[in-house]
Amino acid sequence: MSCPDQIQFVSSVSQVGSEEWDHLAGTLNPFVSHAFLQALEKSGCVGERTGWIPYPLTIRDSEGRLVAAAPSYIKLHSKGEYIFDYHWAEAYHRLQPGLDYYPKLQVAVPYTPVPGPRLLVSSELPKNQQQKYREKLLNALREQAESVRFSSAHITFCEEVERTTAQESSGFLSRLGEQYHWFNEGYENFDDFLAALTSRKRKNIKKERRKAQSHGLEIHTFHGSELTDSLCLQFFRMYEKTCLRKWGQPYLNLAFFQEIAARLGDRLVLFLVRDTDGKWIAGAWNLRGDKTLFGRNWGCLRDYDCLHFEVCYYRALEYAIEHGLEKVEAGAQGLHKIQRGYRPRAVHSAHFFEPGPFRGAIEQYLLSERLETEFRLEALTDLEPFRRD
Repeated sequence: MSCPDQIQFVSSVSQVGSEEWDHLAGTLNPFVSHAFLQALEKSGCVGERTGWIPYPLTIRDSEGRLVAAAPSYIKLHSKGEYIFDYHWAEAYHRLQPGLDYYPKLQVAVPYTPVPGPRLLVSSELPKNQQQKYREKLLNALREQAESVRFSSAHITFCEEVERTTAQESSGFLSRLGEQYHWFNEGYENFDDFLAALTSRKRKNIKKERRKAQSHGLEIHTFHGSELTDSLCLQFFRMYEKTCLRKWGQPYLNLAFFQEIAARLGDRLVLFLVRDTDGKWIAGAWNLRGDKTLFGRNWGCLRDYDCLHFEVCYYRALEYAIEHGLEKVEAGAQGLHKIQRGYRPRAVHSAHFFEPGPFRGAIEQYLLSERLETEFRLEALTDLEPFRRD
């Protein structure tokens, strides 16, 4: 008689071998790679002090092989998630006096609103076995939430098949959100992309690019293998200043950027801007998967008209076209991205609460929110700047 699968929550992704983890994660989405998750841990960007306590879920088969895993965390707050539930926490306290919403169990990539796989399963398994292990991961999350008395379990920015499985097999509630992604329709260069737009939008983009280029600045592209500690420090100072000015305390630190440059090599794509005095004054960091360029953070020491659009959007599109990538994802929010060629797309999450009045209230809220989001996505499609002929 064969031994059952071993299902275990561990305290660090470092307790799992990088090769076996990455065998499950694949190379399409670098944010679920062992290197990225370990960089967050090693730099101290996650841990008890930050309210993101690593708690990876692993499943090994009877021969000890890692066949499924999930990047999960014990969350002490709702910061850094981008699919927010602050108002749920407030309602939880009101409806259930004496009970705490935190800690909760969260399957996510910290500080990263990038859709991708969250229930990592070996692609070498037959399809029905892959589905079985997704369900095992989901059931383990649900059972852990119930046994440890977490208020809830959440899977954010997951793939649609994961959301569907969570809803249909494990009693999770489904949530729908939106982002804006750019798609490469076989463009040979940036002018090809512009030709696909309406005349007015095409003129507007050309005008913005002329403004950005009128400041006499130089924009350079670096990959991780080309970065020095000095360049990492320069970008971190830009990122830190921008965060402190706009959003408060930055989530990421200098050690994280240095770890990413060292661990992910040419998957890191950094656009850096130098002024006429030779000083680095702005930049945007991106990660590259097999088919997608993922834009993450922008930072600047001085403001220049339209420079943000040039560095974060147009240079990213040019890079994707030049390197034959299929898509650019530029993170959360940003209705203004539509007029620059980004298209509205649905993003998914799944949420588990034990049966009761609170779960019922959340279920009704999510149904109403979903109808509104579906209507909004359909309406936003009409605003896309592409020619209709």
